[in-house]
This record gives sequence, structure tokens and C-alpha cells, in this order.
Amino acid sequence: MADGLPMQIPAGGLPARVSIHEVGPRDGLQNEKTVVPTEVKAEFIHRLAAAGLTTIEATSFVHPRWVPQLADAEDLLPLLDDLADIALPVLVPNERGLDRALALGARRIAVFGSATETFARKNLNRGVAESLAMFAPVVARAREQDVRVRGYLSMCFGDPWEGPVPVAQVVTVARQLIALGCDELSLGDTIGVATPGHVGALLTALVAEGVPVSVIGVHFHDTYGQALSNTLAALQHGVTTVDASAGGLGGCPYAKSATGNLATEDLVWMLHGLGIETGVDLDRLTATSVWMADRLGRPSPSRTVRALSHKE
Repeated sequence: MADGLPMQIPAGGLPARVSIHEVGPRDGLQNEKTVVPTEVKAEFIHRLAAAGLTTIEATSFVHPRWVPQLADAEDLLPLLDDLADIALPVLVPNERGLDRALALGARRIAVFGSATETFARKNLNRGVAESLAMFAPVVARAREQDVRVRGYLSMCFGDPWEGPVPVAQVVTVARQLIALGCDELSLGDTIGVATPGHVGALLTALVAEGVPVSVIGVHFHDTYGQALSNTLAALQHGVTTVDASAGGLGGCPYAKSATGNLATEDLVWMLHGLGIETGVDLDRLTATSVWMADRLGRPSPSRTVRALSHKE
């Protein structure tokens, strides 16, 4: 591949800079069939930081019975103490998870809600209202200690059990998460069925109902090859935070039709071509994903990783 590619040709109406919320170490590795050694996870995160990623979701404090791949959270976080300038959010499902995270000095947490009843019950064993009630003390206690809180909202565009999810239904739950005190809201296309028009309609409805676009992030899966198209639509509507997973790792263990996340490398390639700053060194990031793919024993699904790792 010749130097200077992709050519930078900016397009109007897009942000000058996009913040990438890297989810590979948590959302990516939690879907692996085998448990990745703690030391490998720590090196993965260090390599991602060295590639220029400044927000890296490190792990989860869900009960080990539910996500055994991330049962080593207490062992992992101390190995990241040297990354003082990197935001390392962790997922917490309840107050017990919050206690565990705070004991290790976590300064950013995330709660994981659902826009649909069925997925809420399958993922959290309780309905939407019950889930929000469970999150309320978690968010309140975190904010009391100046811990930043991200609210994930899954099944925003479609649900494998319930089908299409009405925009108004998503807006209602999203507003409730913000009302709890979440600093940021990540809209999840958990099974990858969104299309650009749907993305635009949801963002327009959220803003109309008082949710500032500045607090919204997007989290697209690439099941139907729409993740980049949907991301571009979100950027055109003012979104500046995009979730992605190095090498395209991940899916959702509770939604079997969910395939991998948007690959961080594919996202960076598009953004750099549009002249949008990310702070990410694409070559170093690609090398990191190749390194992790070797440890997982399979090639990365990211098209950009495959293209750049085979260049002469």
C-alpha cells in the first residue's frame, strides 16, 4: 500500500475530531469461547494505548458466573496502573459490581440497559423498569464520588425476539437513563439491523426530546455490513463519540444473531480519509489487532487489518 492513503478529502457537515470509545478488551473479549490470560489482556490494553486510543473499556464487574471470560477484573486493573492518562471505564451491573470497581480505583463506569423488555430479561433477569431501578443507586453513588457514568442502551434499532423497536420507545428509555444521571449515552445496534435513515430518525427524535447530541455515542454491529454507513449518518447528525472494537472483536453472548462490532481500524480508515482527527496511529493499531488475532488463533475480520497486514 502506497504511503499517503487514504487520501484526505473532507466532506461538509462533519465534526473535525471524533473520540473513539474502544471496547475490544471488554465487549470483544467477553464473547470469546476461551478465557484470554490476564497478562495478555493487559498487554492488549497497553498496545491500544500506545496506538493513540485514549478511552479503552477495560473489563466488567458482572458476576463471573455470567461472564467467565472477564472474571479476572480484580487481577487486571492493577496491571494498568501505569496508564494514568488513559480513561479505563468498566462495566458494572449493580451496587455489588460498583463496590468492586471503586475498591480498585475505577473513575469511569458503565451500566448496560435495554430498550426492549425481552432483552432486558434475558440479559439482566429483570424488565426495563426494574433494570432502571437497579441502576439508580449505582449511578447516584458513582456521581457522589465524581465517577463518570456511561449508560449503554441496547436493542435501539431491532430486537431478535420483538422485531422492530419503535423510535419513541427507545427515546423513552434513553431519557430515563439520562435522568438517572448518566453523563453519556451509547446507542447500541446490538444485532446490526440499523440503516442510515433509521439512525437519523432516532437521533433527531432524541434531540427533539431534550437529549443533547453532545452526550450521545453510537455503537454499531456490522451484521449486515451497515456499521460504517450508520456511523457516517450519525456524524452527519452531530455525534462525535463512536464505539469500536480493535480488529472487529466481539458480539453479544445474549443475542445469538449479533456478530462483531465495528472494527476500530475500519472506522479510523474512513475518518482519516474524511480528514477527521482521531489521534490514532493506524499502523500501530493494525499491528495490535494482528498480535491479538494470533493469540486468539484466527484472523481478524476487519477488512482494513487484512489489507494493511498484507501490504508489501
